[in-house]
Amino acid sequence: MLRVLLINLFMFFLPFLVYAAYVFLVRRGQSPDSVLRGAPIKWLVVSGLALALATLISLVTFTGERKEGTYHPPRFEDGVIKPGRVE
Repeated sequence: MLRVLLINLFMFFLPFLVYAAYVFLVRRGQSPDSVLRGAPIKWLVVSGLALALATLISLVTFTGERKEGTYHPPRFEDGVIKPGRVE
């Protein structure tokens, strides 16, 4: 679960990081206040949300166990916990 959260947070902040790199390379010598005043915050948030949503949908679609079969929960046998599985 933590992996999914970290991936989605990274994808949300990716447009901000790309914009910061662009501003750093193009507008050298300007004060940080002038850079932030001209930032397209609304578009960065929208694009970050779109990337995070697309990532979440792709993770849900292409990862995880198969949906068919019977689920057998984890069990304790001979002093060892056997993991759950789908058969």
